[in-house]
Amino acid sequence: MSELLRIDNLSVAFGASSVVKDSSLSIRRGELLALVGESGSGKSITAHAIMRLLPDNALMQGQLHFDGIDLMAQSEAEMQRIRGKRIGMIFQEPMSALNPLHSIGKQIAEMVQLHQPLSKSATRERVIELLNLVDMGDFAQRLHTYPHQLSGGQRQRIMIAMAMANNPDLLIADEPTTALDVTLQTQILGLLKDLQKSHGMAILLITHDLTIVRRLSDRVAIMQQGDIVEQGDTAKVFAQPQHRYTQMLLASEPKGRALPLPADAQTLLSCDNLKVHFPIKRGLLARTVAHVKAVDGISLSLQSGETIGIVGESGSGKTTLGFALLRLLRSQGPIVYLGQRIDPLNMKAMRPLREDLQLVFQDPYASLNPRMNVGDVIAEGLQVHQPELSAAQRHEKVGAILEQVGLSREMMSRYPHAFSGGQRQRISIARAMILRPKLVVLDEPTSALDLSVQSQIIDLLKGFQEQEKLAYLFISHDLRVIRAISHRVIVLRQGQVIEANETESLFSSPQSDYTKRLISAAFDVV
Repeated sequence: MSELLRIDNLSVAFGASSVVKDSSLSIRRGELLALVGESGSGKSITAHAIMRLLPDNALMQGQLHFDGIDLMAQSEAEMQRIRGKRIGMIFQEPMSALNPLHSIGKQIAEMVQLHQPLSKSATRERVIELLNLVDMGDFAQRLHTYPHQLSGGQRQRIMIAMAMANNPDLLIADEPTTALDVTLQTQILGLLKDLQKSHGMAILLITHDLTIVRRLSDRVAIMQQGDIVEQGDTAKVFAQPQHRYTQMLLASEPKGRALPLPADAQTLLSCDNLKVHFPIKRGLLARTVAHVKAVDGISLSLQSGETIGIVGESGSGKTTLGFALLRLLRSQGPIVYLGQRIDPLNMKAMRPLREDLQLVFQDPYASLNPRMNVGDVIAEGLQVHQPELSAAQRHEKVGAILEQVGLSREMMSRYPHAFSGGQRQRISIARAMILRPKLVVLDEPTSALDLSVQSQIIDLLKGFQEQEKLAYLFISHDLRVIRAISHRVIVLRQGQVIEANETESLFSSPQSDYTKRLISAAFDVV
């Protein structure tokens, strides 16, 4: 196979901070190269450098050659003709990458029309073809749907459809399965592999999931603190890792089991036959013609100090259930918190309870205010719920919580855009935990984290739980993480409970075929 992309001595710095250091890589036509490393190691910056999408304050040096083209010498107009057509990219955070003001149909069509002079009807056909390609054919009649109306996994699939719109020669996939459940991961990765073979497309896969790397990649490059410390054929690197950092990564995996429940555990939150139905409107008068039953009759109870894991495919209602329990969405059915029904309460009446009921959002970048530095973002809850604290006391609490989640106090003055995806996830956890709540809904809290940091975050969450008797509703597609922290697991599909059981019982003896498929996809290495 001939060489498609060559990176020689690439360096990227922001002021005095060097984030990529003299890194060299090459990708051959039809090859899948995996770029692996901890959060903040420079993987995404490397991808953005290839696309020439770095901020204006970035200093980039080195050489980038793509199919004989010197990318460093190209003007912005010339790069626009290359981006999307010859080099496609799946961005890490789909909610931030998608335009909230335009429908999914319009955004996919725009990507097609920028590079292909098709008629309106031909463009629509191509959009529908792309939706079918990423297993979203049911949206062919709902092209007017907006990003906020989709689940995290559905938004990720839209990003993949846009990246594939013009059959690029090189696809840069930055954590393309982060928000996807394990069965859909298998489908999407299989799709990318098929497209690679059928189109002779090269793929640069940026991921922290070593199982995916082992399954799919031809070669792997390991990145640590901006340096590529090891690279080679995947099978050889996995069998005989040479660098100490590579050895550490391969040995990392969330381990352990849930903490014992406190002897005096009391029921903290419960719901009975909870329903959240969203209307589907049609016609000029926008009449309701049907409903999407996102949550359809779910009952559960959660004790202090307990973790309930919520798993299921993308769009199964996991996030909607969490939002409804926190009274962030309208729902039907009683919700009881510490003996008090909270479902009839309005926003004002709920406000005093928000200190106890916290949420870590699935997409950390979209949930952090880009105009506030990290210190102010984390301190905001303290200002609302603990106004008696002085500025110095707030500053100390923010510094302490940052250190607890594995960041440094010096990061308080930085803004969200200056952090990696994994670091932003830890900031979101810090923002929730600083108020010492009684219940936290964690929506994919480890999805953007590499394996070594996943283990740290799980241990951190267990530490909070042990100290404060915290209860968690832990939403995740990563069954390894669910197994390491959950006391009980609820499996959702199409808004309904398919199966619920104690964690070890569910993993050792799943009853439903759907649960069996989830477990098989998560733990069987093909």
